[in-house]
Amino acid sequence: MGYTRSGGGLSTAQQAAKFLGVSALAGAVMAGLALPAVGAFGLTAKETVQEFDDIPANLKTPPLSERTTILDAKGGEIAKVYSRDRTIVKLGDVSPYMRKAIVAIEDARFYKHGAVDLKGILRAANRNAQSGGVSQGASTLTQQYVKNVFVEEAGNSKEKFAEATQQSIGRKIKELKYAIQVEKELGKKRILENYLNITYFGQQAYGIEAASQRYFSKSAKDLKVEQAALLAGLVQSPSRYDPVTNPDTAKARRNTVLQRMADMKDITPAQAAAAKKKPLGLDVSMPRSGCITAVKGAGFYCDYVRQIFLNDPVFGKTAATRAKRWNQGGLTIRTTLDPQAQDSVQKSIKSHVYQSDKAATAVSLVEPGTGKVLGMGQSKPYGFGRDQTQINLSADHSMGGSNYGFQVGSTFKPITAAAALERGTKPYKSYSSPYKMEYPSPVSTCKGTWSNNEGATVENENESERGPYGMKEATAKSVNTYFVQLISDIGVCPVTELADKMGVERADGKEHQQVPSLTLGTEGFSPLTMANAYATFANRGVYCSPVFIDSITGPGGKKLKVPQSKCSRAMSEKTADTINTLLRGVVEDGTGKKAGLQSRASAGKTGTTDERRAAWFVGYTPNLAGAVWVGGGPGANDLKMENITIGGAYHDKVYGADTPGPIWKDAMSGALDGKPAPNFVSVPIKDPNARKPTPPKNPGREKPGREKPGNGGGGDNPWPDISLPPGVIGGNGNGGGNGNGGFEWPR
Repeated sequence: MGYTRSGGGLSTAQQAAKFLGVSALAGAVMAGLALPAVGAFGLTAKETVQEFDDIPANLKTPPLSERTTILDAKGGEIAKVYSRDRTIVKLGDVSPYMRKAIVAIEDARFYKHGAVDLKGILRAANRNAQSGGVSQGASTLTQQYVKNVFVEEAGNSKEKFAEATQQSIGRKIKELKYAIQVEKELGKKRILENYLNITYFGQQAYGIEAASQRYFSKSAKDLKVEQAALLAGLVQSPSRYDPVTNPDTAKARRNTVLQRMADMKDITPAQAAAAKKKPLGLDVSMPRSGCITAVKGAGFYCDYVRQIFLNDPVFGKTAATRAKRWNQGGLTIRTTLDPQAQDSVQKSIKSHVYQSDKAATAVSLVEPGTGKVLGMGQSKPYGFGRDQTQINLSADHSMGGSNYGFQVGSTFKPITAAAALERGTKPYKSYSSPYKMEYPSPVSTCKGTWSNNEGATVENENESERGPYGMKEATAKSVNTYFVQLISDIGVCPVTELADKMGVERADGKEHQQVPSLTLGTEGFSPLTMANAYATFANRGVYCSPVFIDSITGPGGKKLKVPQSKCSRAMSEKTADTINTLLRGVVEDGTGKKAGLQSRASAGKTGTTDERRAAWFVGYTPNLAGAVWVGGGPGANDLKMENITIGGAYHDKVYGADTPGPIWKDAMSGALDGKPAPNFVSVPIKDPNARKPTPPKNPGREKPGREKPGNGGGGDNPWPDISLPPGVIGGNGNGGGNGNGGFEWPR
């Protein structure tokens, strides 16, 4: 919020009272004279001097608020944010014309008087009395600086601002005493430097550097004489002399400053005359602050950084302390955002989901082992216009996300599988897995037992999905009834406990429900949460909390403490490696086949909720994890994604594989381009007690199972320890032979 300097627009009576008060005080302070009664203020000399003596000796100057710059991991600028747009500069980095112009128009005797210019006060009072109006002020630059310190300390509080600028003898007394202290401690050059950095120049620009950038798009050190004169003229009344809205008035004021500079012999009359003829020559850079200005679609990433600063105790014990520190600014925040990953996220989003679509998507990328969030984007960009939003679809509600997050569907199933493996369940565990069944009952929970008193049922996606199934095939096909039987067998509590260890917290902050349907992804989570959870699998069972900030440098190059990722083992390496093997099957020959990456190991899981209200793909490589959600955007939370067009492609029904999967594939491919391609640790999933299938008595004549066509290729030999005649399995397949195809033994 900008405030004009007090003095402009006051009535003649108010100015006269002001001059009388200053004159009387100046006499008391500077000359030791008895202060006469000041009837207009109801004060006696004795009361005024006593009040002066009672003021604390030291002026507490708050740090000047500045802009904060947010950078990506490579040092590229993401955005600038500020409460007040200010960049502090040294006096030597300010044009000599500017230094002379501000002194000439605001305090011509600045270098000749002390904190109070008694001669100037008397001259101003006399001049104003002769003119019958107010043509001159009397405050020195030092006094103005002190008053601006009070205004800066007030911040955006209207009450404190009113107190700091009230026209009272008490405030003037305080201002004078502190001005004397400042003159003694700082000296003229430092006072001028501080004044130029603290003063408001209008158009949201605080300090000379911000003003120079705002009006002329150049540094303060490069200001020409006519430009310096224009800015110096603004100080008395930034709104009245605003060159953007009042160019004629501003030009007249500029020329007044130029004439004053000539009178002070700062420039020659010829220079002044030439400068007066020049146009204003504005090159305005409009105020641009906040995460709405972020580049590369990183508006929500930028806002998440702000949320971290305002919420994490590492930046201050109380919310008020953290907010004050953020508004003070002057920070350089280097984030973990990887520009390559972020570019890839944005390109993938734009190619698959349009901003104007009813459906929306959100993508988060996390680095396993470090917790670094490398990318975050969504199809509804940060903003206030149509098809824009301020809701971060990748985040929990407490960090600027949606109220409840989004149901994650079958992407929760691997957590159930991991919990079962941790409790000793074998990875080849088989269940009947019928197409449809009632929930088993009772089921143990963290709070007792859950009973299916209402006969609730669960069914698979397709009627053809009928067991029995083992864990690998049930995971690849995402068989609902298998995982309901699994969680009912081990109990709900181990699943929720593991979820907590993996950082899988509900987006609304509530506790997990102790019900077996949890395994089907009925609770709402954020894409960031799911990406980071799957990074635990990639990191062989070690969970690392997400981090966005790499470092923060404050004013003067001081390093600030930042939140660090906290890593802890959530499951054994063997469990994680087994899950990785299971989820590799999903992308190689399961529901996520469309998302499988080329030329590098990948794993993942699809998820689709009831009525197609949300579709997911969450997957990873050993060195990157990512989550993609597609669903109803802000204002369309109840969207059913059936008979819908997304990104120009029509879908009768949206599945996790057909929209989120390709988004994930493209985002990950670009993010990983040129990066190492490590492999997962392979874990065989084989039942040692399973009976081998009996080979046919005459395999050359019998044709069990269905034909598997191929041109000389063929299927694998189901009996690797038995030699088979040529042509049984076919072609050059692992079964050998030279036939025109082969067959697959029935499963």
